[in-house]
Amino acid sequence: MKILIVDDELLARRLVREFLSRHTDVQIIGECENGLEAVDFILDKTPDLVFLDIQMPKLSGLEVLEVTGRKSGVIFTTAFDEYALRAFDLHAVDYLLKPFSQARFDDALTRAKQSAGQVSTNLSTLISQAQLERIVVRDRGMTHFIPVNTVDFIEAQDDYIMIHSLGKAVLKTQTLSEIETQLNPTQFIRIHRSYLLNIASLNRIERLNKDSLNAVLKNGVQLPISRKGYERIRPFLQD
Repeated sequence: MKILIVDDELLARRLVREFLSRHTDVQIIGECENGLEAVDFILDKTPDLVFLDIQMPKLSGLEVLEVTGRKSGVIFTTAFDEYALRAFDLHAVDYLLKPFSQARFDDALTRAKQSAGQVSTNLSTLISQAQLERIVVRDRGMTHFIPVNTVDFIEAQDDYIMIHSLGKAVLKTQTLSEIETQLNPTQFIRIHRSYLLNIASLNRIERLNKDSLNAVLKNGVQLPISRKGYERIRPFLQD
């Protein structure tokens, strides 16, 4: 089993390496000290198992998984308190709460070996339900960060989305329905089957005819509003 250790703390990486030294059927193929390094390594080397810190500089552990599309072979290592870990318990995703013992580590590793290669729908759900503060896009070997509050609207394009922010448009491999679950529902409103609108970017709504409405954004862009979309956005409109 090929293993990658990802943690921004050197002592934490050394501890995982020490605990792994008692297992002769594993091979440590690398260490990374931040999320960006981890993305490149995972995409290039495809380790069987990743010990992944959740809170890291540049990219969090969950963002690493989202960008790489990894849905199996992960054990989170974290200093989160017990209350914050309820989401991980709820989704039956394995984690090691720092400081952890050799016995607890061995239990997690045993479970990982038993489930090697199996796609975890629980892990996928956890990633998709993590509310975003920024959108991470991997494009041509580069990682881009788009703060959610700078996004004007998001447009569906088959299995992709086009994110419109600060006058630029960036394509991401994700569906509109998936990213909708990750965004604050009081900030981003589904005004049409193809559009999610940041309510802060709305200037006004125009009626084109009896059955047709448009959202006019502060930057002048106009987006169609469906009947259901109007029902969703109406509670957020000022009288």
